[in-house]
Amino acid sequence: MKPRRRHGVTLIETIIAIVVLSIALPPMLWSIREAQIQRANPVLSSRARWLAVSKLEDVIADRHSTTRGYDYLIGANYSYEPTLTGYAGFSRRVVLNETLADLATPGDGHMNVSVEVSWTDANGTNQTLDVATVLTEYVP
Repeated sequence: MKPRRRHGVTLIETIIAIVVLSIALPPMLWSIREAQIQRANPVLSSRARWLAVSKLEDVIADRHSTTRGYDYLIGANYSYEPTLTGYAGFSRRVVLNETLADLATPGDGHMNVSVEVSWTDANGTNQTLDVATVLTEYVP
């Protein structure tokens, strides 16, 4: 008589599978979470850079505008934006400092323009990006 073949899973096999899964599952879930964070942070940084450059281009356009010009470049014309429409979690500030040609001594003729964008990254850390340029009063 042939030995009878048993089909199915034994209790020991089931316990081993549960132990293996309980050891392997938490690191796999943590890896998936970290991958999501690593994917999100560059997107947020890129968005911040775009927001900073966009505002800086607005200031440069104001400088070269025939109706606004260099004299328009004062802090009162560029208010702090604590929230940006369509960009939740981002804020933006424009800082203008007029200097002499050495770009350090306060005076007339050169405007240091800095646009600062702040946001919270996927890790919950506050981040800041600063983009700057110098504009002159000189008109050729």
